[in-house]
Amino acid sequence: MNAKSFLAAVAVLSFLVIGSPVFAKDEIRKERVQFKKGSVEATIKSRIKGYEAVDYLLGAKAGQTMRVDLKTSNSANYFNVLPPGSNAAIAMGEILGNKWTGTLPVDGDYTVRVYLMRSAARRNETANFTLTVGITGRADAKVAGTPYHATGNVPCSVGTDPKGSAQCSFGVIRSAPGQAEVYLASPGFDVTLHKDKLRVLKFAGNKVTSNDPKEKVTFEKENDEWSINVNDFYYYVIPAAVIDGG
Repeated sequence: MNAKSFLAAVAVLSFLVIGSPVFAKDEIRKERVQFKKGSVEATIKSRIKGYEAVDYLLGAKAGQTMRVDLKTSNSANYFNVLPPGSNAAIAMGEILGNKWTGTLPVDGDYTVRVYLMRSAARRNETANFTLTVGITGRADAKVAGTPYHATGNVPCSVGTDPKGSAQCSFGVIRSAPGQAEVYLASPGFDVTLHKDKLRVLKFAGNKVTSNDPKEKVTFEKENDEWSINVNDFYYYVIPAAVIDGG
């Protein structure tokens, strides 16, 4: 499977596994979240119905910590957290139980997308929800206690025939514009805890290589995302902002 085919497969499989609907532009309303003076979080009460969705936008810096907590009247109501300039979610409420805390990998506007799963949207169900979002911490050059300029999660799959979209923990060390090393843990492992189980991909301009010369790497960059295939068995989708720093 080449990199372009893999990207398409991840998109289809993510749709099937996660169940989130395909939104028309007029079905997503956008709201900028503003914290009150002296506060590091905001609480929003709202309602969606059917295929409606809301994108809550929050500006943040790499190295800061975001917290998201969604309480809802509908068990099919979830959130995704999208990094700046990408639709590759770094957190999915359906998997995490509608609570998430994580270190932000890049500077820019993050999107917390609140939606109903496809099956519930098709039935035109309603969700009354309370969303609490917070951003704390300083925008340090490196994530505290690590050698990385940013950490987080990226979509990944393992296997000759990917059966679904997983999440792989990553850490990135940037050396110059367009140049970085991305350290990737296997699904279920943490890049900051399992230092002996990491794959290292090197980005330099328009080229991606592995630090292991025995590994075969194919790649493609499309719509500010890298789709990467290692040995026709490991697959990653990495937003360009991870490499460039936002």
